[in-house]
Amino acid sequence: MKRAVQRSTWGALLATVALWPLALAQVAPDDPPPCTYGDVVVDVDHLRDHALVLLDTTYRLPETPDPSDLVRVREAGFASDHLVRAVVIDDLRALREDAEAAGLALEVQSAYRSFAYQRQVFDGWVARLGEAQARRVSARPGHSEHQLGTAIDLRTRGGPAPWDLEDWARTPEGAWLVQHAHRYGFVLSYPAGEEERTCYDYEPWHYRWVGRELAVAIHDAGVPLRVWLWRHHPPQALP
Repeated sequence: MKRAVQRSTWGALLATVALWPLALAQVAPDDPPPCTYGDVVVDVDHLRDHALVLLDTTYRLPETPDPSDLVRVREAGFASDHLVRAVVIDDLRALREDAEAAGLALEVQSAYRSFAYQRQVFDGWVARLGEAQARRVSARPGHSEHQLGTAIDLRTRGGPAPWDLEDWARTPEGAWLVQHAHRYGFVLSYPAGEEERTCYDYEPWHYRWVGRELAVAIHDAGVPLRVWLWRHHPPQALP
């Protein structure tokens, strides 16, 4: 998701419009451009400023070593060894505890993925679905929010993989998260009906931790994470 810097005006991006589809000129100034495929490495400290990193089909993280502060989700009370950054644990624990108090059972399906592991995941979807469809349902290496160490995929404990259901958000656990996840700092990255703005198919199981205050602000704004980040912390220009 080559090198980009933070921009302060929309005009800086329009100066590079030739690198985007012509449709870009029709996009509202505060909206992100149409989804295209590229490999622009984000120019931010993705460990320190992880909540503000915009990753999509164009912008990506560099191939870096694992974060030094990864911990097992067991520390939040889950029965698996998936990893997240330590900063996520307290809110993840609170989310699980309150879900259980409501009679719900959540399980972590996936969490941190390295650049190399995401390549395996993406290649697996390509083998299963073909390249074009795989790009709709899986991020190429570097483009995945899972590499941040702050994104998790959730499921109903003991249930099928959430993507094997017609809509996991209609299960008790999925529906509860839609209503409450932002209160614990988590936002749904790829909501239904927003594929053209998020660049990926609907994923009711994929939540990214950005902290409680920011998650509430994004939830109240009623826009997908990619749109909110573009409006408030957009990249400046393409090289």
